[in-house]
Amino acid sequence: MQRSYLPGIFAMAAIVVASNILVQFLILDGLLTWGAFTYPLAFLVTDIMNRVYGVGPARKVVFAGFVTGVICSLIGSQIMLEFGPAVPLRIAVASGTAFLVAQLTDVTVFNRFRGGVWWRAPLISTLIGSALDTALFFTIAFSASVTVFGPSADAAINWAWEAVPFMNSGPAAPLWVTLAFADWLVKLSLALIALIPFRVIVQRLDPAARIA
Repeated sequence: MQRSYLPGIFAMAAIVVASNILVQFLILDGLLTWGAFTYPLAFLVTDIMNRVYGVGPARKVVFAGFVTGVICSLIGSQIMLEFGPAVPLRIAVASGTAFLVAQLTDVTVFNRFRGGVWWRAPLISTLIGSALDTALFFTIAFSASVTVFGPSADAAINWAWEAVPFMNSGPAAPLWVTLAFADWLVKLSLALIALIPFRVIVQRLDPAARIA
């Protein structure tokens, strides 16, 4: 593995570790966690690697992030809090599945649009990848319709089934639906903001890149 890939791997690992820690801290009356603001940066790292080094290195960075996430989940599953493990089984499976599928989808979509104007590939790939990530994670982790994990695993997350006003003011819906929507809104906002550091970093790493 070329040394030039290592900063991307370290950055991805740092984002995954930070997000796993910050997800424990709630904000906005429990609608979000601080981890919601760090995790979307994973798409930025993947897209920069894809633009500068290509699909292969981008996928290597994704797999490095996936392995880091699995390690974090294993550690979290052994940390017991008041209501059970810090990382319940369903959340651990959802986190790994959503990360891997969404990030690899991001790589593929980015590559499909890489020949257009500079902002199109990172924006489209991040929007699709982040939407897929949110849908997969919250459905696998919290949906009552997913029953393959068994009663014990469901009991660890059934707090998310409570019917509450959507986004704290709308019609009643399961809490996890509100959490998913709020998370997606953050990802959507950061996808737009991330275009600025994407352009700056790519130009510094590869001044000859077609980014005009």
